[in-house]
Amino acid sequence: MYDVIVIGGGIAGSYTAAELALLGYSIAVLEKNQGPGSKSSCTGIISQACLDMLPGTRSVIQREARSATIFSPLGDHVRVERDTTQAYILDRPALDRMMARQAGHNGADYFFSTFASSLRSDESCTLVKATCDSGLLELPARAVVIACGTSAGLTRQMGMGNISEFAQGGQTEVACKNIDEVEVYSGRRIAPGFFAWLVPTVPGQAKAGLLCNRNPGPLINEFLKMLERQGKILPSLHRINYGAIPLRPLARTYADRTLVVGDAAGQAKPTTGGGIYFSLICAGQAVRTLDESLKLNDLSARRLSIYQKRWHKILKRELDIDYWAHRFYQGLTDKQAEHIFHVIQRHGIHESLLASPDITFDWHGKVILDAIRHRSLQRSLEKLKISLPPGSTG
Repeated sequence: MYDVIVIGGGIAGSYTAAELALLGYSIAVLEKNQGPGSKSSCTGIISQACLDMLPGTRSVIQREARSATIFSPLGDHVRVERDTTQAYILDRPALDRMMARQAGHNGADYFFSTFASSLRSDESCTLVKATCDSGLLELPARAVVIACGTSAGLTRQMGMGNISEFAQGGQTEVACKNIDEVEVYSGRRIAPGFFAWLVPTVPGQAKAGLLCNRNPGPLINEFLKMLERQGKILPSLHRINYGAIPLRPLARTYADRTLVVGDAAGQAKPTTGGGIYFSLICAGQAVRTLDESLKLNDLSARRLSIYQKRWHKILKRELDIDYWAHRFYQGLTDKQAEHIFHVIQRHGIHESLLASPDITFDWHGKVILDAIRHRSLQRSLEKLKISLPPGSTG
């Protein structure tokens, strides 16, 4: 019997496995794909704080970023820049492989091409049933960590329900010309409710993609055609990877002998869809809680509920503010968004926010609240008769 079975070999799963194995626990990781990093629609942009949580990650950095150009719905733009590096663009599949190697080095066993189909807990263990190349696999464990992305089957089985609200995204690798910084595109025609991006990686290459409410395929194809017309990318056949991003966390991320981390728990930013840093934070709290509970031999839902209290204390308010901001932006017409864009540009709101030492790449809540409290922006919203989301000015 394993101490912990981790379902999912992505960032959250491998980090959890590596840390628990380092503490001396017997760990198995079940990954449905043939290997780590075999499929990824993640752009792989992380902050210095996130980089610091991942020793050895510098080997998979493709580019450093300190500036970006943001395009308004009607084609205007503003450039934002800081003197120091604000983000690192990673080779995300390589990061997944590196983290799996680290977990394996620490002692975790990996089972690839293995799809966990059901969980059943009793007083002695949780039995994980999975399908693999050789047929049916059954593994018992003292505890299970669900870290398999946005698939809701296992969380429903364990009485934790499912995430009801998602964004849909798509991304592809492109050959580009003279793209030296991140570009972000807004507007309902391009990416309704969200945004699109062109992110340079290594010389001559970039990642192009977008988030939207649903059906991203036609939208990303049109976005790629627009970039081709503008001469920013070279015409080519593109292999697009699609994925879902949770916009709200699970109401409950624990059950008897079970914790949920990462996208499976909804621990991603509703503003940008970024989930690496928040997943690592929550995985750290999962490791802490499991270590304590395994030592006590108490893996009841009541004991494991401490995990949710811990990660809520760190992230809940941030996720709530980000969700308010998403809903606010989603409700704007392109004309309203363009007006707000020009108010921010005309009054230098973006510059004053960038100058604040409190503004960071990962924590958007403060910049959102500082922006909407700006007098000129509030007057503009009143003129447009736009109401702010409840509680967003508190």
